[in-house]
Amino acid sequence: MNTLSAQKIAPVETKSPVVMDCKLDKIFYGNFLAVRDSHVPIEKNKITGFIGPSGCGKSTVLRSLNRMNDLVRGFRFDGHVHFLGQDVYGKGVDPVVVRRYIGMVFQQPNPFSMSIFDNVAFGLRLNRYKGDLGDRVKHALQGAALWDEVKDKLKVSGLSLSGGQQQRLCIARAIATEPEVLLLDEPCSALDPIATRRVEELMVELKKDYTIALVTHNMQQAIRVADTTAFFSVDISQGTRTGYLVEMGATTQIFGSPREQMTEDYISGKFS
Repeated sequence: MNTLSAQKIAPVETKSPVVMDCKLDKIFYGNFLAVRDSHVPIEKNKITGFIGPSGCGKSTVLRSLNRMNDLVRGFRFDGHVHFLGQDVYGKGVDPVVVRRYIGMVFQQPNPFSMSIFDNVAFGLRLNRYKGDLGDRVKHALQGAALWDEVKDKLKVSGLSLSGGQQQRLCIARAIATEPEVLLLDEPCSALDPIATRRVEELMVELKKDYTIALVTHNMQQAIRVADTTAFFSVDISQGTRTGYLVEMGATTQIFGSPREQMTEDYISGKFS
């Protein structure tokens, strides 16, 4: 069973479809309240899309799910993020181990300055993987739909690949350690339309084996790939920009018959 801490506390196995129950009451950076009142359940083998205007906290919420915000000075968090029954912010939980089970791919492709093989093997070596490294690297590259393009140049630098290939290499690196959840923070924003479509097709394929949370500014992308969509907006009533969850539901419902007028106004282009 998975364990997130040195104390060998194992997440509780459950039949619930919710892999991550994220109750984000308040997220602060110093004295700045970045996000409030956002309850975001993430369901197994589905893609949950986060949409909303710039500054609404989508990426802050996403980065809270695997404690990446711990690396930001002044970050404070009220609430809980339960992963398979265990609070990832609980006492004794190792954030490095959390990120082993909840992987992340960032907005800009960020391959390391090393070979394609070593890029994918990096996390495996870090976690002292004892199996066949070559087989696992091949499996990850196949899972990221990149193997056929790079199988004859595994010793070539990952930086030599195109932007779209670099992003798929980063996805391969993320899935090599076989996480339960994959967080994608605007993974297509730096890509051309052809590479974007390739990554979107990959996301849909990956959800067979992984649970995915996706931040996107592209509402058409959310419609194409997300099973569930969470719409965030910004509260400026106190003179600051605080993000919060307005509405969450099936993507067909959010874009077809939203419950909240603010959601309707956003998806119809009345504000952005």
